[in-house]
Amino acid sequence: MIMKQFAKGFVIGTAATVGAVIGGIATFRKHVVKPIEEEETRFEENRKAAVRKGRSAHNK
Repeated sequence: MIMKQFAKGFVIGTAATVGAVIGGIATFRKHVVKPIEEEETRFEENRKAAVRKGRSAHNK
């Protein structure tokens, strides 16, 4: 009986730990990685627009 309770507790504890780790990774990605990627994309778009504008100004 004690081994059965231990096994059940171990499985539940392991599942809870795995869930917490996955939740932490998802939160980190949402709050840290995604904003950096969005900022890099915005900088790249601005750079492309500046190049187009610069080339256009020399064609007149």
